[in-house]
Amino acid sequence: MKKFTLLLLVFVLLSGCQAATAPPTPVSTNLPAVAATGAPLSMVFMPGYKPQANLPFVGVYVALEKGFFAEQNLTVTLQPSPGQGQHLQLTAAGKVQVTTQDAAVMLQRRAEPGLPLVSIALLGQRGQQAFAALTKSAMKTPKDWEGKTVGYKGTPPPELLALINASGADKSKISLINVGFDPRLLVQGKVDVYPVFNSNEPWLLRSWGEEIVVWEPGDYGVSTLGLVYVTSDETLQKNPEVLARFLRGALKGIAYAAGHPDEAIQFVLKYAGPETNADNMRFMLDKELKDAVGEATQANGIGWQTAGQWQKMADMLRQNGALTGTVDINQAFTTKILDMAK
Repeated sequence: MKKFTLLLLVFVLLSGCQAATAPPTPVSTNLPAVAATGAPLSMVFMPGYKPQANLPFVGVYVALEKGFFAEQNLTVTLQPSPGQGQHLQLTAAGKVQVTTQDAAVMLQRRAEPGLPLVSIALLGQRGQQAFAALTKSAMKTPKDWEGKTVGYKGTPPPELLALINASGADKSKISLINVGFDPRLLVQGKVDVYPVFNSNEPWLLRSWGEEIVVWEPGDYGVSTLGLVYVTSDETLQKNPEVLARFLRGALKGIAYAAGHPDEAIQFVLKYAGPETNADNMRFMLDKELKDAVGEATQANGIGWQTAGQWQKMADMLRQNGALTGTVDINQAFTTKILDMAK
């Protein structure tokens, strides 16, 4: 695990010195082929979204293509998500052993309606939500949103409300409107600030020739987390060895992707289809590799998570009206499988 972390950290440091559009320097990897002992095992993995270069997806794609799960004597069936949140229902029911989800949403679903979901690895040490404006707007900080129109998708996300508060902006002076899922509204001037998924939509806006400024809540001290590998309480209790073999293979896949990003993107395209833009996927992979490294991972390995991280995020959600049910933070995540996977 620590070797995986070191390789990924080197990748992040190298790539962080370059422009956003420049490919990071590939990192050579000599990953150990640690074979599992015991009888063959099998499981179902269901990504929480369509095939693309989200880091938890990439780890599985690479592990399948490079035989890292086979090294673990584990057969992983990749099953597409039917959408509408059913991946969480199927995981809670034990029909899927591992899925993916934004950490905040997983915590909300555990609290209400009380789904028995638990995070076994935190791949996004920072949240996915950010906010973008055209550079020509001359806005420098969220304090400059006063007197402007700020969009949100569906309902105002807690990160938005927390960011406004953390920046010292007066919410009453900001017009908040639902903009749906069309970033062209920013280009057309229908909104001054547009909510973006940080590993995807900034690339899209720039591909249209737009110069943008992006604000991430984490840069203003807002406690957010990104994507996690999710299982159920029952699977965790009854099949921990399946989960450990899965994490060994998937985390090895992530480490391999950090050292061989071009090859990893080719695997992504195999699953996502030829209509998928390779440059977009590369931007997504590079961004999520950077966001996978944090204080907890540097000390303990990629995917590590702490009660402090989860509690701070829960507090942020509750303070902004996004967490109303009762939830025990220590039951919402575990490091047991990460320890077993070392």
